[in-house]
Amino acid sequence: MKNPGTRRRTSARANSPEWADGLRKLYDSVVEEPLPDSFAQLLDKLDGDAHG
Repeated sequence: MKNPGTRRRTSARANSPEWADGLRKLYDSVVEEPLPDSFAQLLDKLDGDAHG
């Protein structure tokens, strides 16, 4: 059985304006970018402080 939310997103996507597709592509490209090393090091340091 499919997730009921999936059907809503699919139908909403079919009715969305053209600019929404461009915005979705932009968002996806940003999400797929690798995390800069300086951010990864900062997150590691913060995780260490929280557990240390």
